[in-house]
Amino acid sequence: MDDEVTLVELEEQRTAVVRDRVPHDGIADFLGRAFGAVMGAVAASESHVVGPPFARYRPVPDSGWDIVAGFPVDGPVEGSGVESGRLPGGRAVQVMHRGSYDSVAVTWQQAEAWMAERGYASTDAPWESYLDEPDVPEPRTLIVMPCDIGGAAHDAG
Repeated sequence: MDDEVTLVELEEQRTAVVRDRVPHDGIADFLGRAFGAVMGAVAASESHVVGPPFARYRPVPDSGWDIVAGFPVDGPVEGSGVESGRLPGGRAVQVMHRGSYDSVAVTWQQAEAWMAERGYASTDAPWESYLDEPDVPEPRTLIVMPCDIGGAAHDAG
């Protein structure tokens, strides 16, 4: 895991995504299906993937997660369960996790503590970008948390 939490300014990014409610033990299967569906829809469009796959997670009490997963794209992409979306622009905290997905929670906690210590608050749903294939020995996961000083936390999709 990299220890460095950084504050960045992001540009808003168009995305193509699949949404679903997923049980805790179904995340990997869902992500594989979602990324495959988006790539199929991109191939059938005139748009292109312009960044790594990502997923935004919202916990659902006692039933798993609401997940939005897909890719940044350079134009509209829709069809077969795939819809257009966006990753927000603006100020965000980001930190790189290196290693097993099973240990990514520690890196999330590190980013949350960094924000709290400096007076930042979440302003939109966070996400993970997957920079490597899951079967590499030390996959890199970039955690991104939109925030602002004293910003009011809200739930966005």
